[in-house]
Amino acid sequence: MSDSSSSRPTKWYLLPLSFVLLLVVGLGTAFRPVRILDAEMLQMREQIVQYAQTFVGTPYRYASRSPEKGFDCSGFTSFIFSKFDALLSPSSRMQALQGRRVALGEVVAGDLLFFGRNGYIQHVALVVENTPGGIVCIHSTRRGVVLENVHASSYWRPRILFARDVLGER
Repeated sequence: MSDSSSSRPTKWYLLPLSFVLLLVVGLGTAFRPVRILDAEMLQMREQIVQYAQTFVGTPYRYASRSPEKGFDCSGFTSFIFSKFDALLSPSSRMQALQGRRVALGEVVAGDLLFFGRNGYIQHVALVVENTPGGIVCIHSTRRGVVLENVHASSYWRPRILFARDVLGER
C-alpha cells in the first residue's frame, strides 16, 4: 500500500497564512473602536450624570425646563447641560443636530440618545451607562424624570434611532 500523502508536496506556508487570515477576520468582526476620553472629560461626564440623577421624580411638563415646574425631555437635557456650560437647544430635533454622531455600541455616560419613528425625532435621553445588559438612561417621560434601561423596555427599544456626543473633547 502506498502512502498517498507522501506523493503530494507539503504546503507548510498555508498553515501560517491560514492563521493570519483567521486572526484578521476574527479581529475584524469582534473588534470595535473604543472612544478614548481623558480623565477630566470622564469626570465631567460623571458629574453631569450625577447631577441629572438628583432630578429623578421631577414631574413631566411639556415645553418646560424648570426643576420647580417640571421638564419635558429636551428641556431636561438642555437644563442639565447648561449647568456645565454646554448650551443645547431646548428642542430635541435641534439637539439631534448638535455634536457628533456616535455608534450605539460606543455610547458613554453623558451622550444623548434619540428616539422616534421613521427617522422623525420624538424624544431624547441622557446616557447614564452602557452595559452588556443595555443602555441605561435618565430622561423626562410622561412618568416624570426616570432612570431606566431603554434596551430592556419594549416601548423604548424599537424607537432608538441614534446617539450623539454633544460634549466632545472640550
